Amino acid sequence: MIATLKRWARQLKAYTYALYLVSKHPEVPWPTKLFIALIVAYALSPIDLIPDFIPVLGYLDDLLLLPLAIWLAIKLIPHEVWQECVVEAEATLAALPTSRVAGLVVVAIWLLILLAIGFWLWGKMV
Repeated sequence: MIATLKRWARQLKAYTYALYLVSKHPEVPWPTKLFIALIVAYALSPIDLIPDFIPVLGYLDDLLLLPLAIWLAIKLIPHEVWQECVVEAEATLAALPTSRVAGLVVVAIWLLILLAIGFWLWGKMV
């Protein structure tokens, strides 16, 4: 199951970068580029159609609408352009350096922030 999730995450990363590359491709019609821009803006926006604080329903737009919109965008892209951009995205992502030390530093910073918030809350409660 973990291997499947890792594969899915890698594919999602590659597809996201491929959509970015598609948005800059000269053979893609401007309505498709606009649709891709709206999908990316919605994905990055803190405002959702259904607010996340609503139990279960709040995450439906993230889990259903966004993948559906990405699927539709892929269907609107010429097949050759999509394949070219996916190959380029996978090659680019494979060539990126990885650093476990950098990952540990990021995790350590987040832990320190959480620890500081915890101490601050503890001080407010006492």
